[in-house]
Amino acid sequence: MNKIIFAEFIGPDTKMFRIDAPLIAAKQKPGQFIILRVSPEGERIPLTIADSDTKEGSITIIAQGIGKTTKELNNLNAGDYIQDLVGPLGKPSHIENFGTAVSIGGGVGTAIAYSTAKGLKHAGNKVISIIGGRSKEYVILEKEMRDIADEVIITTDDGSYGKKGFVTDSLKEIIDSGEKVDFVLAIGPIPMMKAVADVTRPYGIKTVVSLNPIMVDGTGMCGGCRAVVDDKTVFVCVDGPEFDAHKVDFRLLTQRNRIYNDQEKESVENHNCRMLKMADEVANG
Repeated sequence: MNKIIFAEFIGPDTKMFRIDAPLIAAKQKPGQFIILRVSPEGERIPLTIADSDTKEGSITIIAQGIGKTTKELNNLNAGDYIQDLVGPLGKPSHIENFGTAVSIGGGVGTAIAYSTAKGLKHAGNKVISIIGGRSKEYVILEKEMRDIADEVIITTDDGSYGKKGFVTDSLKEIIDSGEKVDFVLAIGPIPMMKAVADVTRPYGIKTVVSLNPIMVDGTGMCGGCRAVVDDKTVFVCVDGPEFDAHKVDFRLLTQRNRIYNDQEKESVENHNCRMLKMADEVANG
């Protein structure tokens, strides 16, 4: 079991955790992830390692409470324990001095982009960070990004903070300004990553995305994380999670991610009913 050292909500249903995991912290590299179980009966879910502290022996993860397991995870606090976790898994981000690198994070995807953006900066790149959210409260890790990036651009769908519009609007502005963009990293919802790929494709700008398919074991054995890249089947957990955005079949990725929508909805509804029942029992003694 792994002890939670720190836990704090940083956005709506979005919580940051620092977890005691010295062996993983010592080996973790940008772009890699863990798989955890909250309880012995729980499912296994993948979460990207946003950061690590080798002195403290901890890793940082950020979870958005969308499914049953992430909701259960976000009910935990400092001092609680996670049943088990394994990692670091996946191939690390390919990092080199490209020149000017644009790191794009949409919603909780910013947590994933942060780790690689930090690595890109340490490699000598000029790093421009674009952080997107539906509204101001969904913009996360702004301070952390400002600490490492040369420039940070905030966009919100409703214009409640930063620029009104999408991350692709700001990316187009950067390219059209004459700034020579050598590398783009985009992490977030599938439609956002596809849109970024469509923007950079005509310019031939190297663009990488981190895929988020259904994943079970994280070792390539179950086949649940299959995706198609460059017309070839890949297992995201071992061949990725990062791939050339211009070669990803986003249509198929979207279809596969919707396979268990009905079951996931039922699972969340059952979880919510249990939480309401427990709250009612507590209230009524």
